Order: sequence, then C-alpha cells, then structure tokens
Amino acid sequence: MPADDFSLRKIAIPAYGPTLLYGLATGAILPVIALSARGLGATVALAALVITLTGVGSLLTNVPATIVTTRFGEKWALVAASAWCALAMVLAASVPVLWVFAVAVFMVGMAGSVFGLARQSYLTEAVPVYFRARALSTLGGVNRIGVFIGPFAAAGAISLFGTAGAYWVGAAAAVGAGILSLQVPDLAVRSPGAGAAVSAPDAGPAPTVRSILRSHARVFRTIGIGVLLIAAVRATRQAVIPLWGQHIGLDPTATALIYGLSGAIDMLIFYPAGKAMDTWGRRSVAVPCMLIMGLGLGLLPLASEATGLLLAALLIGFGNGIGSGIVMTLGADFSPSPGRPQFLGIWRLLADIGTMAGPGILSGVTAAASLSAGIGATAVLGLLGAVVLWTWVPGRKAAVGSITG
Repeated sequence: MPADDFSLRKIAIPAYGPTLLYGLATGAILPVIALSARGLGATVALAALVITLTGVGSLLTNVPATIVTTRFGEKWALVAASAWCALAMVLAASVPVLWVFAVAVFMVGMAGSVFGLARQSYLTEAVPVYFRARALSTLGGVNRIGVFIGPFAAAGAISLFGTAGAYWVGAAAAVGAGILSLQVPDLAVRSPGAGAAVSAPDAGPAPTVRSILRSHARVFRTIGIGVLLIAAVRATRQAVIPLWGQHIGLDPTATALIYGLSGAIDMLIFYPAGKAMDTWGRRSVAVPCMLIMGLGLGLLPLASEATGLLLAALLIGFGNGIGSGIVMTLGADFSPSPGRPQFLGIWRLLADIGTMAGPGILSGVTAAASLSAGIGATAVLGLLGAVVLWTWVPGRKAAVGSITG
C-alpha cells in the first residue's frame, strides 16, 4: 500500500472494531474472576492464584502464537483467538467446577496472546511508517476504552444472572470481535512495503524464533529491557492506588472514584501521544512516560488524604496515557520482515515477564519492609526505565534499526 494512497479510515472499523469488542470482553470479566472462584469454593489465596492464570496463559502462548500467525495470517489468527476466548467464556459461565473455571481463565490468557500479536502484526504491515505510532497508540487506546466499558456492559447481566452474566457478555463480545475480524483486509504481500522500516527480505531460510532471537539479540537486551520495565511499572500501578487508599483509611467508594479518574485521564490522551511519537520520535514519549509514572509513584507514599492520593493517581494516569502504544510501536519499529511475528512474539514475552515481575517485586518488598517501600521500589523501576530508554531508543533523526543485530 503506497504511503500516498494510505487512509486509516479505510481500515479503521476492521482494524479497531475487533479490538474494542475484545477489550470489552476481557473488561467484562476482570472484576468478577476472583468472586467466581470464591463462589466455586476457592480460598482467598487460591482465588488470587486463579486471577494470575490470564497472565500465565499469555506468557506461555506468546511464542506459539507466532506459529499460528505465520501459518494462517493475521486475519484468521484474530478469528481463531476470538473463538477460543468465546469458548473459554462459555465454559466459565456454564460449568460450575473450579478446575474447569481455572482452565477457562487460562484459555482467556492464551487467546489474548494470539489476538494481541495478530492485531499488532497486521497494523505494522498495513500502516506506513510515518503514521505508525498514531495507529498503534490508537490501537492501545481503543483496547483501554473497551476494557473500561466492559464492567458497565456486564453490570446489567450480572444483576439478572449473577456473576455468570459477565461471562455471557464476554462471550458475546468475543464472538462479535471474531465476526468483525472477518472483515480485516488481507495483506497483498508480507514484505517491508509501507509498514516495514527495519529489514529487507532475503532469499534465505524462513525465519524462526531462534534465528530472530540470535540476529536481534542486542535489541532485546537493550530496548527490550526498557520494555520489560515499562510493563512492570504499568502492572504495579494498578495495585498501588487501591492499596494506598486502604492504607490511609479511605472508604472503597472514594478509592474506586480516584482509580477511575486516573484511568479516565489515561484513556483520553492516546492519540496526542501517537502524534508526538510520529512527529518528535519515540524517545520523546518513552522517557517522559517513565519519568512521570516514576514521579507519581514516588509521591504516592507522601499522600495522607484523598486529595494527595488523587493528585498522585492523576499524575500516574497521565504518565501511562502518554505512553499509550509505546511498547507496540517500538516492537513494530525494530521487527524485521520477514520474521515480524516471531520478533513480536519475543517482544510480547518480555512485556509479559515485566507484567508478572512488577507486582511480584511490590509484594516482596512490601512483605520485607513496608507498603511505602514497595511503592518506592516501583518508582525506582520507573526512573531506571527512563534511563534505559533514553540510552537506547534512537532520537528523532536516528535510524530506527541503528542497534539491530
């Protein structure tokens, strides 16, 4: 697709519609997974473990997802992931057995890995480089909007059918995502074309995960570490706001309102973030994203009442919001073609490791010292991430592939 002929409007519904519905599907069930597990007889500790199964499913499926996407293409990978997610939701809603429910939650994580890889790979190929960050930050923003809407969409069904209603809403949304995915235009060629900026195809053997890991080792151990730190801080920020609210004695309603306002500012600025990346370079957003989140987290333990917590939460939300799409954009920039799905699978694996590690560090430091120390450790991760990204993310005039190899 020549850059001069590109129009995001032509692919907006098939590119973003499935993401909105898939985000709604996952958002609908997130608040009730622990409640469902408890209702099926799980202890509090076991219910917490069940919640982590979505992350475990995603983590373990990132690399296998590359095989699905490479063999069947992005379009059919999206359809298959949506169908798998819908099946998981139906199992969770209709089979009241704890181990079946746990398997269903794991399946949701598996589906999310394939769906996320396929949608990122498709937009990277379909969108020209000069528009890439806006396209991918919009993708991240649309997903956040779907997740935000999900609990509200499920509320009515829950009032009628109990917690199972959330999973039926999720199943319907996942089916809708699959149907819309059928409208995704096929890519004429899987080559650099408009969407690739790093590697030219060669006539050598087909790339594998191992060969991509070897040829792009320097990217993974530099910018990849920065991506891991971004994911760690983002995952931890979701826990620290309610935990600190409880610590200073706020009632759950006030804490939920503060958390919601932080999420709202996060959602509202995804497109300006993408525009900034396309105009001034990736570093112009990646570094401030981590600095602002690190600053917000550092200020959080100083909050002793609702106003202080709100200001820190808004700062954290703003920092996360300006980084909308940054992980996907950096992955797209450095992914080679051929070999893009394999590269992005490894990239998503690094992000998922960070997502799992961040709350683990918070928990460990809190257990060893205090909650404020745990939050402080997370703030340090944010500042460390800013240093790593400043060091390794190319400036505006640098070649995107300048550290590949």
